[in-house]
Amino acid sequence: MEITIKGDKAFNDIPSLKSKALRVNLNENIYGTFAEIGAGQETVRHFFRAGGGSGTIAKAMSAYDKDFSDAIYGIEDDKRYVTEDRLRKMLSHEMTLIESRITRDKHPNKLFFTYANTVATIDFAKKFKGHGWVGIKFQIDPEQDYNEITLHFRFKENDARLQHQTLGVLGTNLIYGAFYKYNEPKKLLKYLYDHLEKDQLEIDTINFSGPVFENVDNRLMSLQLVKNGMTDAIMFAPDGNNVLPARVLYKKNILTLRGSFRPVTKVNMDMYQKSYDMFIKENRVNPDKTKVLFEITLSNLRAEGEIDEQDFMDRADLLCSLGQTVLISNFQEYYKLVEYFSQYTKNRLGLAMGVNNLVDIFDEKYYRHLSGGILEAFGKLFFKDLKVYLYPMENKDTGELTTSENLKVHPRMKELYKFFKYNGKVTDITEYDPEVLNIFSREVLQMIADGKREWQDMLPDGIADLIKDYRLFGYTRKPIVLKKSSK
Repeated sequence: MEITIKGDKAFNDIPSLKSKALRVNLNENIYGTFAEIGAGQETVRHFFRAGGGSGTIAKAMSAYDKDFSDAIYGIEDDKRYVTEDRLRKMLSHEMTLIESRITRDKHPNKLFFTYANTVATIDFAKKFKGHGWVGIKFQIDPEQDYNEITLHFRFKENDARLQHQTLGVLGTNLIYGAFYKYNEPKKLLKYLYDHLEKDQLEIDTINFSGPVFENVDNRLMSLQLVKNGMTDAIMFAPDGNNVLPARVLYKKNILTLRGSFRPVTKVNMDMYQKSYDMFIKENRVNPDKTKVLFEITLSNLRAEGEIDEQDFMDRADLLCSLGQTVLISNFQEYYKLVEYFSQYTKNRLGLAMGVNNLVDIFDEKYYRHLSGGILEAFGKLFFKDLKVYLYPMENKDTGELTTSENLKVHPRMKELYKFFKYNGKVTDITEYDPEVLNIFSREVLQMIADGKREWQDMLPDGIADLIKDYRLFGYTRKPIVLKKSSK
């Protein structure tokens, strides 16, 4: 039996926080607890102040002392408190208490929920701005299993008091969205920023689960975060699930390959393997603490116009099937990508790329928005502990190879290029496979469209079968036409 959530009347385009909290409070069925750690009871205060909270708020608590918190929720293996595991323990523990204390016999129509957050705000030195995990476990039907929305965010403000307020707004938006926008998850995402600006906080990971979200693909929801400007990058693990970039990249050596991967080809994998073999031999590179990322930029996803979500999923699925971690970013310029990595690690970074990508790096048009122009960008790029691994390009007509020794940049950039080349920032991949040099994704796509068979030999093992089995990139089987026998 589904209980209709009452009070569903039209508000202004952006309801006030008081209106949102009051709408939840006045619903006679919504009932739950608030558990907030690390930044005050900022969310629940909106529901206390809105009025009518006695029928909604079962309990509000903040287990601030670490020992007390551990006594309630247990001790994490990593001894940390601002983690996804901690958040999930909080949600599970508090929901168990509700179910044990409030009987269904007496309250058959109650829609239980528990909201939780675990947060670290800015430190006194203002070197660490803070971050947190926020989540809600809730029902929209008392006879259904619970649904969950969990997200990770980073503060951008430099004042603890402002961060507290921002957290309260985010939490209120999440609770309201869970009950009144659960059937429109893309809109729910956007509404998380009601009464907030993008320069107040960044949401970089979100996951939906439960019966009302059974048709929601969390990778597509993460893509919305980048499309909506809520974050600059999101990441998928080889199992296809969203992962927090900070968890994956913290204090790691990082090797990145940028491409369209539409589809991933043998030349992509050869570039990856050969650059990786070189990267792990570098000083200060520990193979056990090295992460390889296949990066697709938002501009790459928009190369054919508006982002085709199915096309995006096809690319991600193929890369994940090869055991790769996928990064979707909004960094058209490489220096922004390197700056992003520098938030999480000071260890050596590597960029594997083709000749055309390196030539683009030395194109001034990409840096006109910077007051220091290309020199400012290169200061941010090459003065990090970074090395570029250059994959050669073969001229189909002449067979001539272009490498770092003979590639041509704009005459004004020639001396700048030489400076970085001869200071060891650019090195050639020499142990490449000459048999795959002339494989290009765009030609593979055209062959698929034309119904040719040669494209299958241009892809890594198993990829062609996946494309055929799941009809990816427009692949269609040609019908078998039986010839009539002549009489």
